[in-house]
Amino acid sequence: MAETTSKVPVKTEKSSAPMPQAWRPFESLRHEIDRVFDEFDGGFWRPFRNSFFDFAPVRRAEAALSAMPAVDVSETDKAYEITAELPGMDEKNVEVKVANHTLTIKGEKQEEKEEKKKDYYRRERSFGSFERSFAVPDGVDTDKIEANFKKGVLSVTLPKSAEAQKAEKKIAVKAA
Repeated sequence: MAETTSKVPVKTEKSSAPMPQAWRPFESLRHEIDRVFDEFDGGFWRPFRNSFFDFAPVRRAEAALSAMPAVDVSETDKAYEITAELPGMDEKNVEVKVANHTLTIKGEKQEEKEEKKKDYYRRERSFGSFERSFAVPDGVDTDKIEANFKKGVLSVTLPKSAEAQKAEKKIAVKAA
C-alpha cells in the first residue's frame, strides 16, 4: 500500500501585535493551589482534585480536542525539526505561519457523530482548536521552511542557512 504525504503550505506574515492568551481565572487559581500541594507533599494528597468548577464530561470533550498537541523539537547539522502529533486531523485543518521570528502552528478539529437506532437517536458534536508558537532561531532560512503532514503527524523543517551550518567550531581540549 502506498503511503501519501501532503504538503502543508507555510505562510510568511509580518505582524507587530502579540497574540492574546485566554484568561481563565478559576483554572489558573486551581493550578496554583495544586502546585502548592504538590510542593508540600509530592502530589500525594490534593483536597481540591475535583473542583466545583470542574465539569468533567464537558472538560473531557474539550481536552480531547483543544489540548496542546505533543511536540518534539530536534536539531540536526542542517536543520531544526518540529514534529507534532495531530491524530484525527487533516492537512486542510492545519495552518503553519512564520512572522517576526515566530513559527505558529494552528489547528482546528470538528467532529460530528450521529447514530440512529430503532428506539433512540443520538447526535453529538464536538470541536476545538489549538495554537502553538516557537521562536525561530537565528540562522534559519525562513524562505525554505517546509511542512509535511502524514498519518496525523505534522513535520516542519526549518533549514539552517549556509553560514549557520559553518558557524560551529570544534575546540580541542588539552590536558593541563
